[in-house]
Amino acid sequence: MSVATGTVVRELRVARGWSQSRLASELTKVSGSNMTREYISRHWESGRTEPSPYWLRHLATVLDYPPELLEADVNRRGFLSHLAATSIAPVVASDLLSHGFSSRLHATGPTVDSWEAKLAQYGTDYMSQGAAQIQQRLTADLVVLQQQLDSPRMWAVAARLMTLFAKTYPGSDGNKAISWYRMAADAADRSEDTDIRVWVRGRAAIALGYEGASLVVANAFADQALAISDRHSLGRLNSLWGKAHAAAIRGDHGTARVLIDTSWREFDHSHSEEQTSDYAVPWWRVNVFLSLLAARLGDEKIAVKAQENARAELPAELPRFATHLDMHRGLMLARAGDRTQGVNIARAALDALPPEKHSLTLRMLMDEVADTKQSSVR
Repeated sequence: MSVATGTVVRELRVARGWSQSRLASELTKVSGSNMTREYISRHWESGRTEPSPYWLRHLATVLDYPPELLEADVNRRGFLSHLAATSIAPVVASDLLSHGFSSRLHATGPTVDSWEAKLAQYGTDYMSQGAAQIQQRLTADLVVLQQQLDSPRMWAVAARLMTLFAKTYPGSDGNKAISWYRMAADAADRSEDTDIRVWVRGRAAIALGYEGASLVVANAFADQALAISDRHSLGRLNSLWGKAHAAAIRGDHGTARVLIDTSWREFDHSHSEEQTSDYAVPWWRVNVFLSLLAARLGDEKIAVKAQENARAELPAELPRFATHLDMHRGLMLARAGDRTQGVNIARAALDALPPEKHSLTLRMLMDEVADTKQSSVR
């Protein structure tokens, strides 16, 4: 077990408020085998000894963290990847390699029409499923798809799926998300489809801007998208909102407000009728963008109105976005000076959402509420 992974286990334990003795006691209870504080300290948390798959399973049980939460906090991805490498990865790798080589050797992969249908389904599923579920499915499909990149249409499918895959990593997690967004942009260029090229970069910009992560990169993606084409499109719409969020977080409120106006003019041309796809920006969703942006600007009047507009048309099958709106209210209160109440509201909203529906973005938003200081609204 690496020292880094040992650190993650320790941080998970501390996050629960447990001593090493308490962790040992819990492991003993669930496993029926004796575990001691000394062993945890000297072997696991020091990085000296590798837990067996048996103990890895029990660690996951007592720490009670589903994958999408583990991925979101305190560098826990090391724990997940290490667990996979020791007890899961060989089987998973075998299956993935088998699918990929079978597709290449026997030409049995899905047709481009099938991939486009699958792409549409992912767009819907992303809106309601957790990041871990989407990431697992996308991993398998991308292994197969990379064997079939023999036409611009296939590259267009790949670009959009890679963009979704990037969104299963938080933008603050090293360079994983950014690396995937950049590869998705390269794939989009091979599609020879201007709208896809703009959409991929715009989706990266709004994702990173909304998360408040990698703002320089978010701005760069947005600028690239806007430079590729001045034709009205969802890609341009996402780019403008991404730039607005980046400006607000930097403290450039004047630019953010100008971009709000520009974004609304683009929305008049580029809005979507589709209500439940990640590839769409309908009325309710653009108001979710505005709700968070106004909260970051400290503009309560605009934020409240945006929240009302979003709730009026938000599909009932997408409760995660109602959670976003409640957490925006918590952020607004925290920035206005009532940090305790703001954190309580945001935490209650997140806790009310079933863990399997959590997204990495929500976890990052919770951190933003908890870390915010009173706004210096001008």
